[in-house]
Amino acid sequence: MVRRLREAVGSFADAAMFALRDEHGHRSLFEQLVACILSIRTRDEVSLPVALKLFAKAKTPKAIAALTVAQIDALIHDVTFHEGKARQIREIARRTVDEHGGELPCDYEVLTSFNGVGPKCANLALGVACNQTRISVDIHVHRVTNRWGIVHERTPERTGLALEQVLPKRYWVEINRLLVPFGKHVCTGRLPKCSTCPVLEYCRQVGVTEHR
Repeated sequence: MVRRLREAVGSFADAAMFALRDEHGHRSLFEQLVACILSIRTRDEVSLPVALKLFAKAKTPKAIAALTVAQIDALIHDVTFHEGKARQIREIARRTVDEHGGELPCDYEVLTSFNGVGPKCANLALGVACNQTRISVDIHVHRVTNRWGIVHERTPERTGLALEQVLPKRYWVEINRLLVPFGKHVCTGRLPKCSTCPVLEYCRQVGVTEHR
């Protein structure tokens, strides 16, 4: 099933944070966390260019902390909730400098101590930047895995906990990389492309009433 998913998403753009690391060289935990914050309620096609624009100006905690909230806001203006995210990003940068010597530790508790950083961003940033074995569940991972019927949960947080019980650990980080493009282009929220889905035989089509 994973092999088929890899083949199915091979022609689509990589999930934003993986592309940021592998195609653009922004590998630090701080950069990955900031990029995840930018991506909240914002499409990858928007959040990735915005992250690159911000990091071209300032990419270290010290450099971003030296900017004003207004300067950060001007750089990230295209993302959703940009004003709040600008304040949040500057505060994370300031605390990283003041409390951690300018470098974020690969520590879940530290990341989730920042205002607005929940399990999704903490787990994804730690998985991508620190090679920690963690599952990050966004709306695509939540929808697709529940539609498959391998989990039956109402929230992304609970889906993440349920997946930990059924998904082999070697796929915990990759599941996000696979299901973000798969959920965007194949197993869509409305009218999923079931007729051409490469993993239809494994899917119980939970909640699907109409499809293509």
